[in-house]
Amino acid sequence: MKNFLKEWGIFIAIIAIAVLSRIFIWSLVVVDGHSMDPTLADRQRLVLVKTAKINRFDIVVAKETSDGQNKDIVKRVIGMPGDKITFDHDKLTIDGKVYNEPYLKDFKKQLADGQLEKTYAAYPLTKDLASADRSYFVQLAQQAKAFTVSNSSSPVFSVTVPKGQYFLMGDNRIVSRDSRAVGTFSRKDIVGEAKLRIWPLNKISLLK
Repeated sequence: MKNFLKEWGIFIAIIAIAVLSRIFIWSLVVVDGHSMDPTLADRQRLVLVKTAKINRFDIVVAKETSDGQNKDIVKRVIGMPGDKITFDHDKLTIDGKVYNEPYLKDFKKQLADGQLEKTYAAYPLTKDLASADRSYFVQLAQQAKAFTVSNSSSPVFSVTVPKGQYFLMGDNRIVSRDSRAVGTFSRKDIVGEAKLRIWPLNKISLLK
């Protein structure tokens, strides 16, 4: 046994640490859909840190129940517990302070230039994105009064985040199904923060 531990002990310890960290500290997640475009694209792979402290504007993975089934969704934290959030024609105000959202700049400009509907029309059809869904995206872009609107399509709306809850939104605001539709998320529903994109290889980067 002593000889075995001498020869294999370090190797076994490394494997044990890797397995335990995989269970309790980090995991892999696949982006499903277009709700985080253009920041994150469909089918990209991310490394998720389960023990990370959750802060405003972090990209996180949360558990959502839809049609009786649980699924992982990738969204951005916009509202922290107790925040009062107001959107007014794409201007974000939280507790009276105005915040810029630079990650929205590309698609906001496309919407203003009338190009966003063309971007949506070019989305490839997949088993998860049917032609009718793509056409609906195009219709939403054509009718949008702002890039960020309420669940009832109003460009001006306010939300007060309950204590212990988080308000999550996708970066592709026009097509994202998020807290505007399904409500806020408790901390236990947030699996962790997405820290690193590892696929595709030419897009490997830390997520800010």
